Parts: sequence; structure tokens; C-alpha cells
Amino acid sequence: MKMKIVIKVPLHKEKDKSKAMKIAVAEEGVISVSIGKDNDQLEVVGVGVDSVCLAKSLRKKFCFADILSIAEEKPEKKSPEKDPLPLCMFPPPPFQPLYERHYYDPGNPSCYIM
Repeated sequence: MKMKIVIKVPLHKEKDKSKAMKIAVAEEGVISVSIGKDNDQLEVVGVGVDSVCLAKSLRKKFCFADILSIAEEKPEKKSPEKDPLPLCMFPPPPFQPLYERHYYDPGNPSCYIM
């Protein structure tokens, strides 16, 4: 099951953002990492991601990290659509027979069909 984990991390510079994202991506099961609405939130989506280990590795390798929320990522519901139009409105072209090409190789007279 996909989980969405939001972690509060101070991300003031671009270098800090890239470093925090690299640490998060290195964890097992992470599918995607993005910066949240505020510049100090890291959103991690993954399957079987241990949020505590992720926070510990961010604290150890980067700086302060606090888990804000953990939620199950639900797939988007598709609205029922009407029957789509057929892809091909015109009939296919008539069948054209395939012809063999004959070549003569002066170095090898036994091979003439290619």
C-alpha cells in the first residue's frame, strides 16, 4: 500500500533541498520525493517505507527532521466515460502482395535471393 509521509525539514537553500531529497530517495521503497507547499516540508511517497528510519537518517545526515503526517495514498477515481469513438474511421488499404528481390553477387553465385 502506498504511503505519503510529510516531514518538516528546514530547507532554506537549493543545496539543502537537493541534499534532503537525495537522502530520502536512498531509503528502501521510496517512489517519489517532492517539496511541499511550504518550503520546509518534504513529501515522500512509497511502498513499505519506514517513516521512523527515514526521519532518523535525515536527522543523522542532514539536520532537524520532524514527522508531520503519515497517510495512505489513495488512487484517483476515474469518472465513467461514454463509449469512445473507434480509432479508425476508414477501412484499411487493400492487401498488397510482397515480392522477393533478387540480387546477383559476383563473388558468391549461389546466393541470389535476399
